[in-house]
Amino acid sequence: MRYYLSAIASALLATHSVTVLAGHDHNSNLEDVLVTAPPLNTLMATSQLDAAELAAKRAATNDAASLLRGLPGVSLYGAGGVSSLPVLRGLGDDRLRVKVDGMDLISACGNHMNPALSYIDPANVDSFQVFAGITPVSVGGDSIGGTIIANSKPVEFSDKPDQVISGGSISGFYRSNGDDFSSDVSLNAANDWLAVRYSGAYARADNYQAGDSFKTAGPAAAGRGYLAADEVGSSEYESQNHRLGFALKHEHHLFNLDLGFQHIPYQGFPNQRMDMTSNKSSQISVGYKGNYDNFVVKANLYKEKTRHTMDFGDDKLFWYGPNNIAGSDGSPGPIGSGANAYAAGMPMDTRGENIGATLAVDYQLDEHSLVRAGIEAQLYTLDDWWDPSGKGMWPNTLWNINNGERDRYAVYSEWQNRWSDKLTSLIGLRYEQVHMDTDEVQGYNPMYAADAAAFNASNRSLVDDNFDASLQLSYAVNNNHSIDVGLARKTRSPNLYERFAWSTSGMAMRMVNMAGDGNGYVGNLELEPEVSYTASIASDWHDAKTEQWQLVIAPYITRVKDYIDATICTAMMCQAANSAPGFRYLTFTNDDARLYGVDISGFVTLSSDQQGGSVILQGVVNYLEAENTDTDDNLYNIMPLNATFALVHSKADWTNTVEWQVVAAKEHVSAARNEINTAGYSVFNLRSAYNWTHWRVDIGVENLFDRGYDLPLGGAYLGQGKTMSPQDAPYGVAVPGVGRSFYAGLSYTF
Repeated sequence: MRYYLSAIASALLATHSVTVLAGHDHNSNLEDVLVTAPPLNTLMATSQLDAAELAAKRAATNDAASLLRGLPGVSLYGAGGVSSLPVLRGLGDDRLRVKVDGMDLISACGNHMNPALSYIDPANVDSFQVFAGITPVSVGGDSIGGTIIANSKPVEFSDKPDQVISGGSISGFYRSNGDDFSSDVSLNAANDWLAVRYSGAYARADNYQAGDSFKTAGPAAAGRGYLAADEVGSSEYESQNHRLGFALKHEHHLFNLDLGFQHIPYQGFPNQRMDMTSNKSSQISVGYKGNYDNFVVKANLYKEKTRHTMDFGDDKLFWYGPNNIAGSDGSPGPIGSGANAYAAGMPMDTRGENIGATLAVDYQLDEHSLVRAGIEAQLYTLDDWWDPSGKGMWPNTLWNINNGERDRYAVYSEWQNRWSDKLTSLIGLRYEQVHMDTDEVQGYNPMYAADAAAFNASNRSLVDDNFDASLQLSYAVNNNHSIDVGLARKTRSPNLYERFAWSTSGMAMRMVNMAGDGNGYVGNLELEPEVSYTASIASDWHDAKTEQWQLVIAPYITRVKDYIDATICTAMMCQAANSAPGFRYLTFTNDDARLYGVDISGFVTLSSDQQGGSVILQGVVNYLEAENTDTDDNLYNIMPLNATFALVHSKADWTNTVEWQVVAAKEHVSAARNEINTAGYSVFNLRSAYNWTHWRVDIGVENLFDRGYDLPLGGAYLGQGKTMSPQDAPYGVAVPGVGRSFYAGLSYTF
């Protein structure tokens, strides 16, 4: 631990910094300008990524969320290969609002295998905006951790009447670890009033190898394939994404129609007891933007439908027989009946429908003042059912969520004012009403009857009245120093599983796990919405042009009333399992929590000349503490002290990067969830890119020295074996990180 702290401190003293806004071009020739407050129509985002910066990251990943890695305050929960979940300052998953091309997407799965950013391929992401902690009410709502906005590349129009433009790109990437291949293509054509754009992407990977042996080599499960000691079971995947966009432009009016489709035939999850066996999503979005004399109108209407299935993948035991014993070759032998019946897998199905509408107006009061106002609605319906597959499960289908509804209605207004060339303020209020309901449920058989009857007799029609408020001040002290201050109150209502998951049967509870920790969960109809109060300040020192150096120090503190945590389930069927060491059965509950930390970021230009190019040292350091103040326990899945440093050499169209990632040991873990400790580690990455004319080549290596390490936010390893058997699923093994991987990519733009 002392080694990592010393290394981080030394690097900071040597460099003075890291980029806070990834959009800065440190090599551009800027005119001498006076540093002033942000433009009036600019929201105060914590970080931004544009197309050029994203191009440098795509070659190493098929996971859109991982493009955010290395930004201040950002970490990632481990999940499937294309489905990691971003975290902002310790708050992730449903505690964030994630918008993809204007749509608020929702994970339709009890294990959150299909989070919002899994619905866009990295090749199709054109820009990111990240609002960590303090979030303007115009982009917030139903979240307490912040907002992430992902946009694909917009359609383009020709500049002249009767002129037709066309173009596109094609790319291919290969990564050695996991035999990982991906490709993408985009095509566009337009005149001055009509534009059409298509993009498609495909990705496939086998299981990846860790940097060292973390388990015993052998069969994954009876009748399944062989796994080496360093092979991470259930980490394979295949995905395809398609998007077709149309746009019409007439004077100051712009109309958009976007169609999207995703199909993931399979995706393994090394930290879940089940795998994704199919995920299909269709999306349609209609948008309008009108620029009038002193105001702008924006409207959007979208509909998204998801059909998602889970079962055991290739590395997990498929046949479960009497006393959870299958034949040595994995086959069930003669199918029995009653207590002697075998379960043929464990099919689990979800169907989600998400309809949303937004209307926003930006009204310019005068040259110094702007008002934003808007209304939003989101109607969400979820069905989650499990067909009987044997071993006494019949005769019924288990309904985990039956016609679950979660509808949101919101109205907001905010005022942005430039008081002087140096000072800008942004203040806003937001009101939301959340309606939740669900129909009656049933279990597989009479064993579930008592829980189902109690749930069905309860009041399931719930309404939350939620209020948000935010205040932000941005002040340019002088040409070398600016300060941003923020205060916010934000609210999030529970999701459908947190309130409506009803069964205390061990098997059913193990199927409700959004944390990847191997534990089982049951919902709580008494849950209150989470309410957070956040204060933050960001002090930014830089040269006059933000060209040679920058240092940003951003401390923050968040207190959460009614934070949704977990406590030991006391139902009769939970007690015996909870008396043994290992995984737990837990109930969602409200407690109070506190999170505080600091993000430090910056860069320093070490050299810059026409002959040798530029050499820049960048860095980000994130420190966070988080605790449940009611129980004095640590919050779950909190990233320990970590830092990323990069030495970047650029000359003309050639860029070379040496990156060092260092993470301290995770020692502050959640006792209630039996969270696994992880050791500290450091990893080196190399990458190089060259652009010429229409071509781009990327090469690199991740984890250069093949370091073996555990992912601090990767959860518990459940990637193989009898994962549904409480006594056979091993406790205490963390999901390891990816071992050394060479990669190469080739892109052509025409």
